[in-house]
Amino acid sequence: MDKRKTWREQEQRVVESWNTAIARYRDVQAELERQRGATDGGASEELRLKEEAARAEVEAVRKQVARLKVEFSSGRRY
Repeated sequence: MDKRKTWREQEQRVVESWNTAIARYRDVQAELERQRGATDGGASEELRLKEEAARAEVEAVRKQVARLKVEFSSGRRY
């Protein structure tokens, strides 16, 4: 039972990380769209770097989710 509790806590942390990363990525995307509309297509370098960082964060969390799915599917969890 202790393993299951640990797994659930780990899965909850991954879900929270996913939600945070997606929210951050959407915020950056919205900011990019506003800036592009205001400056006719140009976006600042700082904003582009923020977008890349947010995309990298989403990808890292996506890999964690994939790892958990493999563990679950292979029977190593639950």
